[in-house]
Amino acid sequence: MEREKLQQNIKHLSQRIEKAAKKSGRSREDIALIAVSKNIDVQTAAIAADLGIKDFGENRVQELKVKADALPGVRWHMIGRLQTNKVKDVVGRTVLIHSLDRWRLAEALNKRAAFAGIEVPALLQVNIAGEEQKAGLDPADVKSFLESVGQLENLRIYGLMTIAPYTEVPEETRPVFRQLWELRETLRIRDYANVELRYLSMGMSNDFEIAIEEGANLVRVGTALFK
Repeated sequence: MEREKLQQNIKHLSQRIEKAAKKSGRSREDIALIAVSKNIDVQTAAIAADLGIKDFGENRVQELKVKADALPGVRWHMIGRLQTNKVKDVVGRTVLIHSLDRWRLAEALNKRAAFAGIEVPALLQVNIAGEEQKAGLDPADVKSFLESVGQLENLRIYGLMTIAPYTEVPEETRPVFRQLWELRETLRIRDYANVELRYLSMGMSNDFEIAIEEGANLVRVGTALFK
């Protein structure tokens, strides 16, 4: 991808994020852009990093390994479904795992982090829309999950993530994002061990502006950036 085109995309995307942030009473600096790099090569990611992109998200572990090892100066996020046998390749390479969706995975992350002598930061993925084809905890199960996290000494939960159903009308996603925000607000008044619900990761290329208006402070954007 040409550097000039990518620079234009970054500028335009930042303007859109800033406009949406203002609608929710916040500033551009309150919103972190996670550049979804699953369909781009290392060279393009390097150009994006040189142009100021600091956070990148990968859906697949193998691509995460390759790109994170090639570009150690940026912050890498795991945003795709994570299998327990791939945990060893992710812990230590990422600043945040967005897709913690089951207790067995939490145990695997904690075990690997303890082995490495570090803490692993993660977000709970919540299936707000109840789509069968998508991963994520049922909203009704989040509270009990958080109540149990304290027994996993090397795992830290820093917020919630969701994926809204795709629609040609982004406004239709608003109730999904609002429900995740409301769930976070209900839970954050409680004192759970190893839990600090500071982040809401929601919104992608098709709907990130609606997500920001509803409280997102992490947005995962690929197509709108690297098109």
